[in-house]
Amino acid sequence: MTSSPMPGPTVAEPVAPGARAPADSGLQSGRLIAPQAGGAPGVPMIAIDNVNKWYGDFQVLTNCSTAIVKGEVVVVCGPSGSGKSTLIKCVNALEPFQKGQITVDGTKVMDKATNLPKLRSRVGMVFQHFELFPHLSITENLTLAQRKVLRRPAEEAKKRGLDLLARVGLSAHASKYPGQLSGGQQQRVAIARALAMDPIVMLFDEPTSALDPEMVGEVLDVMVELARDGMTMMVVTHEMGFARKVADRVIFMDRGEIVEDATKDDFFGKPRSERAQQFLSKILQH
Repeated sequence: MTSSPMPGPTVAEPVAPGARAPADSGLQSGRLIAPQAGGAPGVPMIAIDNVNKWYGDFQVLTNCSTAIVKGEVVVVCGPSGSGKSTLIKCVNALEPFQKGQITVDGTKVMDKATNLPKLRSRVGMVFQHFELFPHLSITENLTLAQRKVLRRPAEEAKKRGLDLLARVGLSAHASKYPGQLSGGQQQRVAIARALAMDPIVMLFDEPTSALDPEMVGEVLDVMVELARDGMTMMVVTHEMGFARKVADRVIFMDRGEIVEDATKDDFFGKPRSERAQQFLSKILQH
């Protein structure tokens, strides 16, 4: 869009005397995703092969290689400026890279023949700052991309969006605008919006770092449920409790390099590098 959207309401609607405000009832029963289909046997859902990236003369990623198989949950952690967010944004070409290759379900991300909008419709992305359209209602936020990108009929898109909204416990807020929700609620809407596109993988770029501490748990609960449902996930986060609970592997980055790529038990129990040991001693000391 070239024009700036007009903002919607930013304060909660008044509640009539004697009436109760809709409750935020938490996760509802049922699966957040349908069982995933596709994925050729032996082909990683995400393959990162010797990826290098520069900003001018500054190299921000150096020889990064890893692979994530279907249903795997991989947490990417490391100090600020280590290249975590840059790497995850390279997976669906939100950040271009100059050397190496990334494939998603066998599709080469930087191939000139690749239809990037189509690829991105299959790769759900949740950002730090929600990225909801402030001038659209929650229901409209959930249905817009379904209708425009997937060409779903309006009623089908609405049903899919409202079903996911119910699963993340926010049915009572369907007609509200993003500014009327808390940060944690907005992030849960953002996750539901990504899931409405039926992605084959989900990427999370520090999804809780902009939230008040009291709101972090409600977002992590949704992510834990996603992991249990079998969603392939790559998660940039400092939430080490989440990593210990649901991650299959942990990737530790420093200065643009993948320093460690280990199972969570090995990473937390016996990190190989001194840099990872220092990082863990600081982040786990409280």
